[in-house]
Amino acid sequence: MIQFFGNKISKIYAVQTSKELIQTDIQKLYWLFGNQEKLAEASLDAFFIGPRAAMVTPWSTNAVEITQNMGIEGIVRIEEFNATLEDAPFDPMIFQKYPQLNQDIFTIHIEPAAILEIGDIAAYNAQEGLSLNDEEIGYLNEMSKRIGRKLTDSEVFGFSQVNSEHCRHKIFNGTFVIDGEEMPSSLFKLIRKTSETHPNGIVSAYKDNVAFVEGPLVEQFAPKAPDKPDFYQKTNFKSVISLKAETHNFPTTVEPFNGAATGSGGEIRDRLAGGKGSLPLAGTAVYMTSYSRLTQDRHFESPQDRPWEKGMEERKWLYQTPLDILIKASNGASDFGNKFGQPLITGSVLTFEHQENTRKLGYDKVIMQAGGIGYGKADQALKDKPAPGDKIVILGGDNYRIGMGGAAVSSADTGEFTSGIELNAVQRSNPEMQKRAANAIRGMVESDSNPIVSIHDHGAGGHLNCLSELVEETGGLIDLDKLPIGDPTLSAKEIIGNESQERMGLIISKENADILKRVAERERAPYYEVGEVTNNDRFIFESKSTGKKPMDLALTELFGSSPKTIMNDITVEINYSKITYNHEDILLYLNKILQLEAVACKDWLTNKVDRCVGGKVAKQQCVGPLQLPLNNCGVMALDYNGKEGIATSIGHAPISALIDPIAGSKNAIAEALTNIVWAPLDNDLASISLSANWMWPCKNEGEDARLYKAVEAVSDFAIELGINVPTGKDSLSMKQKYPNDEVISPGTVIITAAGHCNDITKVVEPLIKETLNNKLYYINLSNDTYKLGGSSFGQIHHKIGKETPTIKDAAKFKIAFNTLQKLIKEDRILAGHDISSGGMITTLLEMCFSQQTLGLKIDLTAIAEVDSVKLLFAENSGIIFQSADETVPAILTENNIEFFEIGFAHKSDCITINNFDEMHTFNIAELRDVWYDTSYLLDQKQCANNKALDRYENYKNQPLQYILPAHFTGQKPAISSAVERPKAAVIREKGSNSEREMANAMYLAGFDVKDVHMTDLISGRETLEDIQFIGAVGGFSNSDVLGSAKGWAGAFLYNEKAKNALDNFFKREDT
Repeated sequence: MIQFFGNKISKIYAVQTSKELIQTDIQKLYWLFGNQEKLAEASLDAFFIGPRAAMVTPWSTNAVEITQNMGIEGIVRIEEFNATLEDAPFDPMIFQKYPQLNQDIFTIHIEPAAILEIGDIAAYNAQEGLSLNDEEIGYLNEMSKRIGRKLTDSEVFGFSQVNSEHCRHKIFNGTFVIDGEEMPSSLFKLIRKTSETHPNGIVSAYKDNVAFVEGPLVEQFAPKAPDKPDFYQKTNFKSVISLKAETHNFPTTVEPFNGAATGSGGEIRDRLAGGKGSLPLAGTAVYMTSYSRLTQDRHFESPQDRPWEKGMEERKWLYQTPLDILIKASNGASDFGNKFGQPLITGSVLTFEHQENTRKLGYDKVIMQAGGIGYGKADQALKDKPAPGDKIVILGGDNYRIGMGGAAVSSADTGEFTSGIELNAVQRSNPEMQKRAANAIRGMVESDSNPIVSIHDHGAGGHLNCLSELVEETGGLIDLDKLPIGDPTLSAKEIIGNESQERMGLIISKENADILKRVAERERAPYYEVGEVTNNDRFIFESKSTGKKPMDLALTELFGSSPKTIMNDITVEINYSKITYNHEDILLYLNKILQLEAVACKDWLTNKVDRCVGGKVAKQQCVGPLQLPLNNCGVMALDYNGKEGIATSIGHAPISALIDPIAGSKNAIAEALTNIVWAPLDNDLASISLSANWMWPCKNEGEDARLYKAVEAVSDFAIELGINVPTGKDSLSMKQKYPNDEVISPGTVIITAAGHCNDITKVVEPLIKETLNNKLYYINLSNDTYKLGGSSFGQIHHKIGKETPTIKDAAKFKIAFNTLQKLIKEDRILAGHDISSGGMITTLLEMCFSQQTLGLKIDLTAIAEVDSVKLLFAENSGIIFQSADETVPAILTENNIEFFEIGFAHKSDCITINNFDEMHTFNIAELRDVWYDTSYLLDQKQCANNKALDRYENYKNQPLQYILPAHFTGQKPAISSAVERPKAAVIREKGSNSEREMANAMYLAGFDVKDVHMTDLISGRETLEDIQFIGAVGGFSNSDVLGSAKGWAGAFLYNEKAKNALDNFFKREDT
C-alpha cells in the first residue's frame, strides 16, 4: 500500500509499505518529513512531477535506509512528488508527470522483454545504434555459422560494447596510411615507446585501470581492523602513485550534470580498481565548450565587449547551450567530488569556435575531462590471476535502464543517432553509493594482507565489460538471477549491459569472501556474490531459475578478431588568416583577453567545489590574501605527518595545434610542465609521468593525418625530455551533426602531469612578495621567436593566425626545468608563474592580482623584441619568477640558460612596462575587476538572490589576515608516554567524510582514537563504554536526504541500541 504525507499543493512524500503503519511509526515519519501530516486520502487529484515509476531513486534508497535505522519496519520505497501545472516542463530522463497520485503509481505494467535471437545482425545494428562496422557484422555472421545457432540480442549487444572504439581503441591500434604511405608505427606503439625508452619509476602501464609509478615510504593511519570498531594505528608502507584521466564528452554534451558527474565518478572508480585496489586522493577537471555567449555586463557599455562570440552564427543546439553545459557540467563534477569526499584541486576551461570559409570549428561536442591522482601499496600494485572456484562479487547499487549502449554511442559522432538512443546512453550518478563501495575496498587495501585477487570498475559496457575483463584469462559463470535488480522491467540484455554507476567487480577466494562481506555490511555497501571463476575460457550468463543463457560465448569469440583498422588519409594544408592589430590598442586588447573564459578568473568554479576535504590538500587553486584561483598546480600530501606528496598539473594548446599539430602537442606538454615545475620533485623532470588524452574528429579529411603528427610529436618530445606517457585515453568522434550542418571539434590533446613531490612545504606560488632587492626574471623556454598564432590574442580578433610558437630545443627546456627545481629546493625563488593563455602580460598581472599592496616595474627592452604586442600577448612557453637571491643569475649562467632580468616588485597599484621607447601603465585593481567579470557573469547563472553580485562587490574587500597568539609556536604539544592516553571515538555514517583527518587531529592531541560507524552502534557492536570523548564528522550523511544529518539524528533518536549508547555516554562522569 502507499500512504501520503505532506501538502498536495506543494510536496508529497509517497511511502510504499508492505503492511499497515502503526501509530508510533507514523509519528516518526511525521518528524522525519519535517512535521508533515499523514493524509487520509488514498489518492490525490492534481498534477505532480516525480521519479519514473520503474526507477527506484538513490534518494529513495537513502530514505528507506533512514527509516530502517529508526526502527520502522515494512517500508519498501519512499519518493518525493512536487505539485506542478499541467503544462510544466520536466526532465523525461529521470522524471515523469502524474495526473494523479494513487495506489498504482509504483505499479509497472511492463513485462521484461524475452531473449531475442538475431537473424539480421545488420538491421539490428542500425536499429539499436551499436556502431558495428561492416567487417564486424561479417565477423558476427561467421561466428553464428561456426557455433551453429543465431546469436542472442545480449551477445550482439555485448560484442558491440566490449569491441567499441571507446573500449578497444581500434584507431590507436590501427594502421595509418598517410598520402599513400603506410606509417611505420601505430599510435599506441608511439605512446608506448615513451615508457620503453624511459621507464623511470613505472610499476604498471597500459594494462590496468590506472598507471602506477614508484612512490615514497609513507605512513598509513587507519583502524587496526576494518570489519569492526577499532582503534587507529600507524604503519609504514612503500607506496605507488596512481595517475588517471578520462573524458566523458558525449554524455556531458547530452546531459551535462550527470554526464560530468559520472565522468568524475568513473575516473575515481578507475583509481579504486588499480592493482588489487588503490585509493583516490584528489581530482582534476577540464571543460571545453563553444562560446558561452554571456550577456553583456553592466560594467562595460560597448556593444563590442565580446565580439569574438559573434564570428560564427549560433546554432540550434542539439541538447544544451554551451553556457548551460559550463554551469551544469561543473555542477555535476563538483557535486560528485563533494559528496564522495574527494577534493578537486586543479583544472582548466576553454571556450572556442571559429569559421573560416566553409570550415566550422567549435566544441559543440564538448570536452569534459575528469582526472585524478591517488596511491596504493607497492605490494598490491599488480593483480593476481583468478583461480577456478574464486567468487565473482559485485559491490554497489542495483541495475537500472541506464546508460544502455554508452560505449558504442560514445564511439560515434553526436547527433548521428536519434535523441532517444543518445539519451538512453547517458548514466546517472549516485556518489554516496560509490563512497560505500570505496570504503569497503579501502578496508581491504589497508589490511595487512589484502584478500582481493582482482578488481575492475563498472563503466562503459556495464557487467559485460567489467566481468569479462575480470575473467579474461580463465572464464566465468555468472548467475543472472543474483544480479541486483532495481527495475523489474529489465530484459536480460538490459541487466547485463546497463551502465548503472557506482559498482565495482571483484574476484576473491572462497576462503576470504566472508571478511569482504563483513566489511561491506559494516559500510552498508551492497554485496552480491554473482558467480564463480571457471577454467573453460567461456563467458556465460545463465539464469539458474529458468536455465536460459542470454550469453554463452568463448572469450576469444567475444573479444573478436575483427580485421585491423586501416586509417587512410591525406595531408590537408589549411592556411588561416593573418592576425592584424593596432599597436596603440594594447589596453583595449588586454581588456578583451581578460574576459575570455580560458584567461578570466575561475572563482565561479572554485567556490562550489570542496578543495580541502580529507585533510591532505597541500596546494589547491586559490592563493594569497584574496584567495583567488591562480595557483600553477595542485599538490596532495601522501600522509598526515610527512612532507611527501604528489603534484599534478594540466596543459593543452588546441588552437595552436590547428596551425601546426606538432607545435600543439609540444606546447600542451610544455604548459603542463611549466605548471608543475613549481613543486619540488624528487628526481626533477624524471619524476614526472604524463597522461595524454586525445579528443579528435577522426575520419574527416586531413584530421587523421593531423592526429598522427600530433601523437608522434608527443612521443618524440616526451622521449627527448626523458619522461614517459604510461596512461591516457582517446575519444575520436569529436563532431556534432546537425540536421543540415556539422561542426568539428578542434583536435585536442590534454596533458596531465603528475610526479612525486618530496617537500610539500616548498611549492612556489604565483604571488609576488614584498622584500628588499627582489628581482623578476624571465626565461623563454620555447627558444622560438614571438608569434601570435593560436593565442588568446588571436581569439579576440576571431583569427587563428598563420604561425604558432613551438619548443625549439628539448634539451634546453630540460636543463631549464631542472635548474628551476634546484632553485626551488634551495629556497631561492619567492614567486613564480608560467606563461600560457593571455601571454606575458597576463602572467605579470596574475602574479599581482591576489594581493593589494604591490605592483611591478618592468623593462623588456633587453629581450630585443620591438613589437610590444607580440611580446606581451604571444603564448611562447616560458616562466617568470621573483627572487632576492644574488646568486641566481650566476646559477642560470652556469647552466647556459638564457634569461632576462625584467624588473622588480615594489609598493604600487600599477604595473609599468617599458619596451624600447614605449611605456605602458596598467592599473592592477581595474584590470583585476575586468578579469573577475566573466566569473561574475557565470556566477550569476548559478546563484540566486544576487549572491553573485555580493561576491563581486566584496571579493577584494576581505583579505586574509592571520593574527596568532603571542605564545603560539605551531609545534605539536609534548605528550608524556607515561600518561595514559584518553580514548576518543570518531563516529561516521554512510556518506560522511573526513573522518580520517578528524581522527588524526585527535590522535595528535593525545587521544587513542576509535573508528565507529553507525552500523556498529545500531547493531550493538559498539557501546562507547570505553570512550571519553566523541566527535561526529561532516560531509553528506545519507546524501543529505530529508535534510542535512536528519537521517543520522533519526538513528540516534529512534534506534534503541544507538540511543542507549549515546545516553549512557553522556550520563557518565568521565566523558
